[in-house]
Amino acid sequence: MKKATRTIIAIGAALAGAVHALTGIETAPAETEQIRFADKTQDSRLEFRQSYGDTRLDNIVEATGSGVCVFDYNNDGFLDLYFPNGKWTEGVSDARDSRLRGKLRNHLFRNNGDGTFTDVTSEAGVGGNQYSIGCAAGDYDNDGNVDLLVLNYGHNELFHNNGNGKFTEVAASAGLSGEHFSVSAVWLDFDGDGYLDIFIGNYVKYNRANAPFGDSAADFPGPLSYQGDSNLLLHNNGNGTFSDVTREMGVWKPDGRSMGVTASDFDNDGKLELLSANDSMANYYFQMNRHGQYDERALEMNLAYGENGENVAHMGAAVGDLNRDGLLDIFITNLRDSSVLLQRPNGGSFEMSTDGAGLGATRGQYSAWSSALFDFDHDGWLDIFVSNGGAQHEYGQQSTIYRNRHDARFANISRTAGPYFAQRHVGRGGAGLDFDNDGRTDLVLVNLNDEARLLRNETREVNHWITVIPRLRFPTGTRDAFGARVIVVANGLRMVEDMIPTRGYLSAQDPRLNFGLGKSNHADRIDIRWPDGQQESHLDVAADRFVVYTHEQQTRPLPSQRQERAKHGRLTRPDR
Repeated sequence: MKKATRTIIAIGAALAGAVHALTGIETAPAETEQIRFADKTQDSRLEFRQSYGDTRLDNIVEATGSGVCVFDYNNDGFLDLYFPNGKWTEGVSDARDSRLRGKLRNHLFRNNGDGTFTDVTSEAGVGGNQYSIGCAAGDYDNDGNVDLLVLNYGHNELFHNNGNGKFTEVAASAGLSGEHFSVSAVWLDFDGDGYLDIFIGNYVKYNRANAPFGDSAADFPGPLSYQGDSNLLLHNNGNGTFSDVTREMGVWKPDGRSMGVTASDFDNDGKLELLSANDSMANYYFQMNRHGQYDERALEMNLAYGENGENVAHMGAAVGDLNRDGLLDIFITNLRDSSVLLQRPNGGSFEMSTDGAGLGATRGQYSAWSSALFDFDHDGWLDIFVSNGGAQHEYGQQSTIYRNRHDARFANISRTAGPYFAQRHVGRGGAGLDFDNDGRTDLVLVNLNDEARLLRNETREVNHWITVIPRLRFPTGTRDAFGARVIVVANGLRMVEDMIPTRGYLSAQDPRLNFGLGKSNHADRIDIRWPDGQQESHLDVAADRFVVYTHEQQTRPLPSQRQERAKHGRLTRPDR
């Protein structure tokens, strides 16, 4: 079948970034162009201040913070921003101090396309009624309008995009019931029926009334003081509702303490694995077996524990092919020790590469939360951004950024990356995005009890790039092809990415896939493996533009599938 192709061209600008010096930090080689960011928060009119809903930080819910979701809610080609926010909440907030009761809400900012944003929360109807933490966007009904899932302490909220700038909250009618301490979610089509399903990461069963040692601002109890909770896998029925298939799909883990979930095809078999980064306990790695259900294999894949076999306070996981060997690597932030870089040098189980990559020495200095893997200077190699900050106290720390040296090692370039990297903030969520469509990846950051920040990538453009946007066309509309595998061959490199926006901590990044091409003014080849398994290739694609590829996709509603599975006895988990 011939695929329709549409090309959008965006022209980038090169501006100089300010520099602030720190001491004692390894820098990138002098002959390379330095990565630079400028704080454009004020210029962009992005006015959001995160709150934990109280006037004193004194429990694990408040300390979790919140993230940010990057998505185009009005289909104008510019990325908008949604910020979950804490709210004064009975059972979480201090009952003696209710000054913030009823005064806080989540915020949606529309990208005006000129470098500025407008707060459209009220007109869009997405302020929310719960204590909100994470968010993820996906078009679950294939109508061409991106919907919004908000992860809460309490009931999660699902905002259906009506296509007219307004949303309707439909969680109850869609089957998203039950109270959880939910923090993260990833949209994916795990069974290939054409509808996006949801994998939700739940943290602990917090109850302030029976906190083991009593909450206090000095040293409140950690995650192991509370009962864990299972993540949830919700199947899209194709009729606007979801069914809980957590148990029958093998994902039920009632003692879990997830801080972040994501998905990717780590073993290159065409199926998405599920990863849950857990706090103070083993991580989970779910791999689909030959029966179409999941097996948990974190231990045998060497993903369960820290470098010395210990439980680690893992936060969010970022995914990308850092060494360009065709296999996706994992970078997981950590609060108490060095964050971990996991790679698969022989295609088998993952191996810890943190110290060998030059990341161990500086990572141990910080409490790390959000991370992002992007090619900030378009040399063809992914770089690493990390947001840091105190865990139980509002102690600020500098964010850090590492440039890929192309030799399996990274250089800390924070001292030259811009004034923001010399400032101390209590970092939490964050995401990479190209908010001005100039081809360079910018950063939006959420800091605890502080202003959100928008950092524009102003690296002098000496390299070429291309941004690939795979889309699926249905009779009812067209949406992003979540789960599609894109491979770009250029400048002697083979670069692999999966279209899964949920990365890092509590957040969802730019869904569009940006590739640096170095000195090459074209991509030799772009290969796309669609979620239904079909593949296509495009040769000699010109650089420095956005390219949209669209694939005709069929849907298969769930009811008949479930009846078929039940008939063959596949609703209970078989052995692998």
